[in-house]
Amino acid sequence: MPRAVHVLAFGIFAMVTSEFVVAGLMPQMAEGLDVTVPRIGYLITVFALSMAFGGPLLSVALLRLPPKTALMVLFPLFLAGNVLAATASGYPVMVVARVVTGVASQAFFGVAISLGSQLTRPEQRGRAMAVVLNGLMLGTLLGLPLATLTGERYGWRAAFWAISALTAAAALCTAVGVRRTGRPEGSGTFRSELTAFRAPRLWLTLLTSTMVIGATFSAFSYLNPILTDVTGFSPGAVPLLLLAYGAATVVGNTVVGRLADRHTLPVLVGGLSLNAVFLTGFALLAGVQVWAVLCMLGVGLVGVTMNPALVTRVQRIGNARPLVNTVHSSFITLGVVLGSALGGLGLDRFGPRAPLWLGAALAVTGLLTLVPDLLRRGKAPGAAGPDDRSLHSGPSADGGPSTGEDPAGGDGPSANSEQRAPAPLHAGQTP
Repeated sequence: MPRAVHVLAFGIFAMVTSEFVVAGLMPQMAEGLDVTVPRIGYLITVFALSMAFGGPLLSVALLRLPPKTALMVLFPLFLAGNVLAATASGYPVMVVARVVTGVASQAFFGVAISLGSQLTRPEQRGRAMAVVLNGLMLGTLLGLPLATLTGERYGWRAAFWAISALTAAAALCTAVGVRRTGRPEGSGTFRSELTAFRAPRLWLTLLTSTMVIGATFSAFSYLNPILTDVTGFSPGAVPLLLLAYGAATVVGNTVVGRLADRHTLPVLVGGLSLNAVFLTGFALLAGVQVWAVLCMLGVGLVGVTMNPALVTRVQRIGNARPLVNTVHSSFITLGVVLGSALGGLGLDRFGPRAPLWLGAALAVTGLLTLVPDLLRRGKAPGAAGPDDRSLHSGPSADGGPSTGEDPAGGDGPSANSEQRAPAPLHAGQTP
């Protein structure tokens, strides 16, 4: 795996740490900015909405830049947002800081995922996406606790200064460790990038991603009250349980990354089915500590860890260029907003088990969005053969999407797409 792929993961780690830091410092920030805790909570929503709607717009503005150049533009923007947060004199300034960092981080995700695809051979792209997205998992597992610890010990502003330093280090590593590449074939104009979105099947695929992430975050957002009020754990035990959950996501992400290239659709069907089972089991057995923990870890293994398979599927049906990847990231972010919002409504009205039932319902809805592709495979000749044919062989020679229909209906990389793919680029060379 090229070293540059790991460097991209480092950048995403910095972005995700900034995204979640507010969740761990709500009381301190509320006191420092002289507002209520719920108003600090709105900063999380502001960040998510900025990612979902502002990220694609910024990606459009960067279309004509080579991927590495785009990243080196986004790093200073993201850094400026965190410095603004660290020095914020009041709540309105903090809102502006969160908008800036949210927009920059979403655009960064799209460009980084696109560049990660460029840097690897077609048959390695699922594993490459798992490595890049491990930055997301590690940001949740390590970034949030470390930022929270820094904020509690040295003040909440210190946490944003620490993230600023982390961002600067990631920018330096990217400047040195990622080779400058050309723009992906067919990219460069807004019109050419929009071509992929003419396919209804791509929109259904994006909806699958929203359901996968929404199902998981409906539960994850409210693990604390579930584990304390229903399962009976002490508040002091919750951080350790969340650490175990985070470790499960890292393991699951690695496993899915190894399977995503050749078995994309079966992985998604299996993951969503298991997630529905684990969430249902969690809802039914939340009062039994052993079973509750096992079901929680199961959700960690098969929830957000579907990301490598989701990215692989979207890139095959659409393309691997920055705008498609950024819009896909926006649909994932909408899943976070949808899951947490529905889970919160359910919690208020029906109690702490409700987010788990809602998560299971969203997982089943996600399975339904896969039915057209499953039927397509079932009707195709030779569908029972090995899972090594692409549902979509990639962009056509003129940069637009291909028909997206492989006669076999498989879901692995096609031979044709491998023959058309450019030779892999390697990291560590001087830009």
